[in-house]
Amino acid sequence: MAEPRVEIESLHFSVGILGITGGSLLLLVNDYAHTSRNDLIPNTALGVLLIIIAVLLAYSGVRRSLSHTPLFVSLCLSISALWFGSGLVYILVGEGVVKGEAGLRTAMVPGLAAFTLTLLIVGVVGVLQRQVVLSIIAFAISLACAHQIAGLFDVSFGMGASAANYLLVCLVGAYFGSGRLLSYITRGKVQPPGTGLQKKSKLTPSQAQERNDAIIVGLVMNLLSASVFACPLLGVVPQLTSGLVPWLWTAGVFQLGVCILSYRAMDTLAATFYGFTAVLKFAEGYSLLLRDFNYVLYSPVPFPTVFSVLFFILALFSTQKSLAEGLYQLFYVAYCIAIAAQPLGFFQAGTQGVQAAIFVASALMLLVTLQNMVSPWRVPTGEGLLRAALTHTSHFTLRPHDKDLHAPYLGYSKYADAEVLGHGCSVLAAFAISATVGASGPLNVLILPWAVVSGGALQLLCGSVAFARGKTLESTAFILYGIMWTVWGLTRFGGLYGDTRGFNVAVGIICFMLFNCFVTAGALFLSKAWFAYALTFQLILISFLLDAVNALPYGYDIGVTIIFGLVSFYCFLANLFNSSFQTPQLPLGDPFIKLSGFGGGRENCPHVPARKATSVQQIAEILKNGGTCGMPTDTVYVLVAACNRPDAVEKAYKAKLHAQDRPMSLWISSIKQLEPARHLINPILWDFMEAAWPSSISMVIPRGPWMDLFGLGESAKYIGTPQSIAIRNPDCTVATHLIDLVGPIATMSANPTGEADTTHHNQVYAKLGDKVDGVLCDGPSPENIASTVIDCTKIDSGNIGFFRVGVIPKSQVLQIFEEVQKKHMMGQVNPTFEPDVLDPSEKKMEEPMTEMAHPVELGPVKEEDESL
Repeated sequence: MAEPRVEIESLHFSVGILGITGGSLLLLVNDYAHTSRNDLIPNTALGVLLIIIAVLLAYSGVRRSLSHTPLFVSLCLSISALWFGSGLVYILVGEGVVKGEAGLRTAMVPGLAAFTLTLLIVGVVGVLQRQVVLSIIAFAISLACAHQIAGLFDVSFGMGASAANYLLVCLVGAYFGSGRLLSYITRGKVQPPGTGLQKKSKLTPSQAQERNDAIIVGLVMNLLSASVFACPLLGVVPQLTSGLVPWLWTAGVFQLGVCILSYRAMDTLAATFYGFTAVLKFAEGYSLLLRDFNYVLYSPVPFPTVFSVLFFILALFSTQKSLAEGLYQLFYVAYCIAIAAQPLGFFQAGTQGVQAAIFVASALMLLVTLQNMVSPWRVPTGEGLLRAALTHTSHFTLRPHDKDLHAPYLGYSKYADAEVLGHGCSVLAAFAISATVGASGPLNVLILPWAVVSGGALQLLCGSVAFARGKTLESTAFILYGIMWTVWGLTRFGGLYGDTRGFNVAVGIICFMLFNCFVTAGALFLSKAWFAYALTFQLILISFLLDAVNALPYGYDIGVTIIFGLVSFYCFLANLFNSSFQTPQLPLGDPFIKLSGFGGGRENCPHVPARKATSVQQIAEILKNGGTCGMPTDTVYVLVAACNRPDAVEKAYKAKLHAQDRPMSLWISSIKQLEPARHLINPILWDFMEAAWPSSISMVIPRGPWMDLFGLGESAKYIGTPQSIAIRNPDCTVATHLIDLVGPIATMSANPTGEADTTHHNQVYAKLGDKVDGVLCDGPSPENIASTVIDCTKIDSGNIGFFRVGVIPKSQVLQIFEEVQKKHMMGQVNPTFEPDVLDPSEKKMEEPMTEMAHPVELGPVKEEDESL
């Protein structure tokens, strides 16, 4: 059995606090023993230990990121990023890449300065919200970072003050974390004073639903990268060196995590923004890394300009969330324009000046956003201004932004749609490779990170999200294109390609072209926009092939990349526009080819989420009107029809091919629905039903006149056999609620006879097509095996048997039956029950047994085989 949610969250909270305590203890010991000539812990070992602890903290923060605890998430992930970046720097120092005290100071100070301010803001907000423990930890580590900066500039200052702050963290964290862990182990029976978690959120339900805790970490990472580039401009450090690369790439990795968590929080705009900024972080780190290898990098004009356009469009659409967020993203528009303005890119004073402005803006946004997340009293940020302005016009209608906005048609997903980011990254990658590589070599041109990170890593991320949403062709395309951009980017622009030309290089490209032919053919059934997207990428692959065999015509590659970039840009804009506005819509085009049954159920077969009561009512109305529907249960999905609609029962029975030997079963929401027929049911069987249900147990019982109570009419012949019928009360809230609304239902497994059980609602319509009138969607089944089927036809003689042992083990069923038998040892008999008179010869033939002759080892039986 799964642990209660509050206890699991308490465990993750304890892991986070104890992880911070462990890292603080490590730094405490190292700082107290630190001298100008000797380190207690070697730098490489210290770096590795800090990275291990940082990974543990990242795990704890991510697991709590959707639990409405933004202060803890911000603290945990910020400290994780601090120690991850610091650990990488210490490893570089230990391996001699960063040399001397001056090198260590230049590498450490920008990152420490960013986290000093970050943790100070977290501590201030914690004080305002009376989160004492989190505030103490944040303030102490912030002061420790500030003292470490002072110690790096003045050796005589020492590290004692920094160690004293870490000592405070150790004392507070050890008590609070141990207290929470003790409370978890004892299930709340032992809880030291002051270690309790806040039980009730101060936020309204609407505020909690709209919140995306991960964006705080994204703002912190923007603050970190801005600090790296602003410090040389302000004279804090003398110059940019490769020792700063760990901070930039740490920011990039964490922002990729923020991107994924934002999709998990159904926040497409934030996921797209932090996906774009992650590309910038990796490009910045790449440029710093190569500069130390004496490469004179320059940034071509096209793709930073295109990036500024993408940021500008994204900023416009982000104003629907808040005006402040849209204005904040405009700083990145200015940043990309500054990169394109001069060939030095990230190393020019103008670019670093914009980064200084981003540092200030990120700090303000961090303070305001964190305060608004944890407090019901919000700082005005211009929320709802765009929605209010559009209410005065009938031309534009914004979509309501809730979790159902990104609910897929044939699927249930915990992630929002990622097509906006996927197409945006295709735009970046396309215009990146349009830059001409000079004679000095491909590494001198800043192309590699744009092609590999935006076209490769982020495309793979978008493909993974699309796969989780059940979008097969889209996920295949994004993953295929992501692999292609990665391979080609590393080969062509990473220096691996060189001057080699020949057929051996072209073989791999031909394979990609063949795969893309299948994607293009599949796009014919999806939409015109996707067909154009796949077809123009085929032109890109042709240009790669021609280049590989040294037969590329002049200007062909630039032409096709511009065409592909424009098609991708339209897909980016259309998906962004259509996900924001209900009307009007930018057309993506109907599919070129429509097949019967392929997507044809979009209008006539609603797929509705099971978590909403209105959805259950909608499916109930379909059943009452004679429809058949797919429904989740405590095991696998089933096809159901209302018993009081004989025509629907017959329709459901005939929906499955070759189902004549697979009778349907009868399901009820509670044993009370059998109350009118209680006098016709054996009292031992009745008590056994009461004791065993609701559960994943199906009982095969004798057929009788009590079935006439359900209005089956002539369709009763489809349920069970002439001698028996399988009946069940499922242990599933959605199923029992639906049966309460409709009455007893006839069920059979939602798959053609002979095929595997249906374990996801996607498979219901896919397997049964237009033979189903609605699907109640609840994602994957909780179990991949069916129910336990018991033979109760001879229960009056004290015997039960097993046709199938499923979810419920045999021993548990026998234990329940023995307890029921004990209650009837004194001869308790229902006086209104009149059993059929048995022939004396039949009585002599009955042998006492606890199990029928049918062996348990009959093998797995589908849900449809529950009747005899």
